[in-house]
Order: sequence, then structure tokens, then C-alpha cells
Amino acid sequence: MLISKKVLLSFLLIFMVVAPASAKTRAITCDIVHKIMHPYCHGYALLGGSFPSECCNEVKSLISNITTIANLQSACSCMKLLAYTKKQVKRLASIPGKCGANLPFKIGKDVDCSKVK
Repeated sequence: MLISKKVLLSFLLIFMVVAPASAKTRAITCDIVHKIMHPYCHGYALLGGSFPSECCNEVKSLISNITTIANLQSACSCMKLLAYTKKQVKRLASIPGKCGANLPFKIGKDVDCSKVK
């Protein structure tokens, strides 16, 4: 019986090391940020018009996926790529406030995302 407990413990330790990270700890890529923010927030930032309330769900989803400083910095860098003109950046930056959400970084072309913590 002692041998089987050792085998089981060894198997569990190996599984913990080899098992893939959960969705909450995976790296945030620009592809993920763009998928989360599309279509409502990205569409609003690019085209303007009336603010779609569905965008708030996208913002909250993005915030819930930011679980590490590396993810925070990556999401910040990716958000900078979502808008091109000053008007678009201004609309994009206004979104967290419209949703009552606390995005843990400022949105803007001049933000140094490597210093976001």
C-alpha cells in the first residue's frame, strides 16, 4: 500500500508541473484583447456614434482577464493599437468611465505600458 501512495503522489506532482495554466493565468495577447473588445468597443472607438451598452461587458471581460503585471502591460500595449486617430483614442479612453469600470491603466498613445503596474 505504501508503494501505491508514493506512485500516486508522484503522479500528482508531475501532473501539477505539466498541467497547462488556467485561462486566468495565461498570457494576454493582442489577439485576445482584440477578440474581447470586438465588435462593440472597437466599433465605437473607430466609428463613434451612440455608445453601445454591450461594450461594458467587453471591458469587464478584459479586466477580469488581467491577472498579472505582464498581462496588464500586454493589455495596455494592445489597447494602444485599437485606435489610430486622436478622436478614436479619445473615444476608446472614454469607455471605462462610461462603464463605471476601473481599467488599471490609462489609454493613450503616449502611455509607457512597460511602467504600468
